[in-house]
Amino acid sequence: MSGLLDELSDRELLFLLDGDRRFLPGFLATAVRYNVVPYEAGRIDRLGIPGIRFTDGPRGVVMGSATAFPVAIARAASWDTDLERRVGAVIGQEARALGANLYAGICLNMAPFPGWGRSQEAYGEEPYLLGAMGAAMVEGVRPWVLSTIKHFALNSMEEGRFRVDVQVDAATLHGIYLPHFKAAIDAGADSVMSAYNSVNGEWAGESPKLLNTILRDQWGFGGFVMTDFIWGLRHPVESVAAGQDLEMPFRQQRAATLSKAAKTGKLARADVRRAATRLLSAQLHLALRAEPTPPASVVASAQHRALAREVAHRSAVLLRNEKVDGVPTLPMDAGNSARVAVLGPLADSGNLGDVGSSQVFPPDSVSVAAGLVERLGDRVVRPDDASLTAAVKATSSAETAVVVVGLSSVDEGESLVAVDVESVRLFGGLARFRPIARLLIPLLRGAAAKKKVGGDRRDLRLHAEDIELIEAVSRVNPRTVVVLIGGGTIVTAPWDSQVAAVLLAWYPGMEGGRAIADVLLGDEEPGGRLPITIPRRQADLPAADWDASVVHYPRIWGQRALDATSTDAAYSFGFGLGYATFSTDSLHVDAIEGDTFMAHAAVTNTSTRSGRHVVQLYAAPSTDGDRPRALLGFATITLDPGGTATVQVTGSVLPLQRWNGSQLVLPAGPFPLEAAAFWGDPDAATATLNDDPE
Repeated sequence: MSGLLDELSDRELLFLLDGDRRFLPGFLATAVRYNVVPYEAGRIDRLGIPGIRFTDGPRGVVMGSATAFPVAIARAASWDTDLERRVGAVIGQEARALGANLYAGICLNMAPFPGWGRSQEAYGEEPYLLGAMGAAMVEGVRPWVLSTIKHFALNSMEEGRFRVDVQVDAATLHGIYLPHFKAAIDAGADSVMSAYNSVNGEWAGESPKLLNTILRDQWGFGGFVMTDFIWGLRHPVESVAAGQDLEMPFRQQRAATLSKAAKTGKLARADVRRAATRLLSAQLHLALRAEPTPPASVVASAQHRALAREVAHRSAVLLRNEKVDGVPTLPMDAGNSARVAVLGPLADSGNLGDVGSSQVFPPDSVSVAAGLVERLGDRVVRPDDASLTAAVKATSSAETAVVVVGLSSVDEGESLVAVDVESVRLFGGLARFRPIARLLIPLLRGAAAKKKVGGDRRDLRLHAEDIELIEAVSRVNPRTVVVLIGGGTIVTAPWDSQVAAVLLAWYPGMEGGRAIADVLLGDEEPGGRLPITIPRRQADLPAADWDASVVHYPRIWGQRALDATSTDAAYSFGFGLGYATFSTDSLHVDAIEGDTFMAHAAVTNTSTRSGRHVVQLYAAPSTDGDRPRALLGFATITLDPGGTATVQVTGSVLPLQRWNGSQLVLPAGPFPLEAAAFWGDPDAATATLNDDPE
């Protein structure tokens, strides 16, 4: 590596440390469509250095016309790491086929406050689930492209992300908000994207504590760090020594400052070479391990679309399924002549999710209405118009009503609205002068508003008109099924008690309409289990001031916050109904080996239908309240009616560890365990994990 570095001129060496394109043309092109081609950084043709070729996209490749999968939080609801690994392999292939060599769509931020605009891009609220799914994605894309995990760290407030300082104590930081990042790094992540926000007063994109002490010294990370785009640096020269290797995506702050700093000695050559070494090493490692570049025909191919449909089956969470006339509402009977009314403002929508940096542009997408019409033909009843009167009329002539409501990119998603004077000054040029920056702010906010990007959510309920529609339809049709679309927490009380069934479909991807039809008609199981908690009331969970300049991240959140106040959830973490039913009859655990142990749960299918069950392994809470319940592992199994099998679950003791001031250590046991169907399952099988087995 040193030989290659010696071949570089001083100018070329510095050229490695930021994006290749000049800021203004790059920014204007991005305003038209984000990431239409790879964002390149450090490409030097003279020496055959390909550089970084960046593509974004937690639900697929944002370039070209690629496969749009269900969003990440939906895939977390599958609780299936093998499935996520397969999704990663497809994304890696399509990214490579479209000209990228780095995929930056692995978002591992955990939101302590429900309503975060980008919760759809991450994997839910429990650190172990986040880490397991993120590690699977890293492993999936690894044979094809470099992997980047983001945003490091504590970036879970969208509208204030350019200015907010996240205050957190060391025990909470290391024990709650960072372990899932380490899990993905241990799985082989090549790169880490730093966050916009500051942490305890220090900007994350240039924090020696985060980027050097924790990431490299404590965790042994050998890859490179890149900034989040445009606003990721505040001190370009100092950031190099702080461990920030690459400013993305344009020639911006570093291009204007590093050359002079190197000549005056303010920028140490050793720091530049260290950053360059990391960047070049990653490219060499990829060249040694990568599979051959696939043809462009793999992009959105029939095989990849089939996987998107399968993922949507596995992601759909059945929250409610009441009996009507003695028979469960779902699945619907596709073989009779019954008519189905399909209603709601999102029934004809592609339901792909945010229109920010994660937006995928598939060749087409299938709505819920289209999916049901494809299956049922003229048995699908549609209202004459969008009025409540027309909806009730259509409902009254059908045996079952399917109401499709929820959220869209108008309600939640990435936001640029909260740009302030200091963040605008980072554009450089004339914008670095405060009066000019003040003039630009209304223009930037206006452009963001025209895109109708939602940002963070202050109200977790459905829109009032959606609730009015549900209540009106359920009054005239006892078989009312609500299909919920969205990427985060949606409070369903009190209207959910008035309907026969509720299916949380998330943003189900390009094949979502067909997949939802498959589930509603019983061809496929609703395979999902909640990766978040749904409270009865919004006030039951911690709340954030999304406009705050300083925020304190708590040690308890989500389901743990409900437990701390003995408050029941509407639907607990891990909950989800299937068309089959299961019991867990016994649990046995082996000794701890390193950080893991094996648990063995006996599971029986107690129904007359084949189905899939998720065994969730929890540490039971301590009686003194000092140790809350925590997810330690999970595994899935498919069983025929009446079938029994022993499921092996790899458990981790890492969620039990506590920060002692310098490292995470396992406290003294023993540890009561539960093999459950959901958090707090009263029918869970129990056992005890000993830390000093005989």
